[in-house]
Amino acid sequence: MNLFDDFISLFFPRTCYACGYSLFQNEKIICTSCLLHLPKTNFHKTRENPVSKVFWGRVNLTTATSMYFYRKGGKVQNLIHQLKYKGHKEIGIFLGETYGNQLMETPLYKDIDLIIPIPLHKSKLKKRGFNQAELFARGLAQSMQKEMDVKSLVRQIATSTQTKKTRYRRWENVSEIFKLEIPDNITGKKILVVDDVITTGATMEAFIQTIQTVENVEVSAVSIAFASQ
Repeated sequence: MNLFDDFISLFFPRTCYACGYSLFQNEKIICTSCLLHLPKTNFHKTRENPVSKVFWGRVNLTTATSMYFYRKGGKVQNLIHQLKYKGHKEIGIFLGETYGNQLMETPLYKDIDLIIPIPLHKSKLKKRGFNQAELFARGLAQSMQKEMDVKSLVRQIATSTQTKKTRYRRWENVSEIFKLEIPDNITGKKILVVDDVITTGATMEAFIQTIQTVENVEVSAVSIAFASQ
């Protein structure tokens, strides 16, 4: 950080997006304490884990993982709120780069060919200005040195918020909302599907079902956070 940055920080202090405390000179986005103590799942280290089990009997997944546990009122919820509703896009890319490095340390994710974020409907994308899942995916793609695809599938129906719906209502809300635009792009690929939060897995399930209408694809899933029911 140079003298100009030091001067600016006197009036606009840089703060950790997780805890809100001031960042030290060598810190960015998230303070060192939060990086050490945020509730990591470590699910990427094993194929069968609580995130994978969400999808058992529903879709055929190679494996699934989430970076953090999501707890109401916790720092991870604050991070996602800052990303999704406050427009701090750098959070998504930073988290993706960080977790991508961890995923590359396990054989489960080394052979991924293609990273595909779950798309927003064009109306919501226009209103928000960005797709938080795509930002996370971009960070993953950069650190894993994999290709990211945002064109092969689209969300053709705008759905209402999932927050207060039951498991069945969530599934009903997202069934048949995705459309495959360019199947040749994903044929024969090992695909990593990306979202911000996995709760019941209804959105992810619908998206994966659309992907798996193409033959010879293998699908894994990842999210920033896992909100267990």
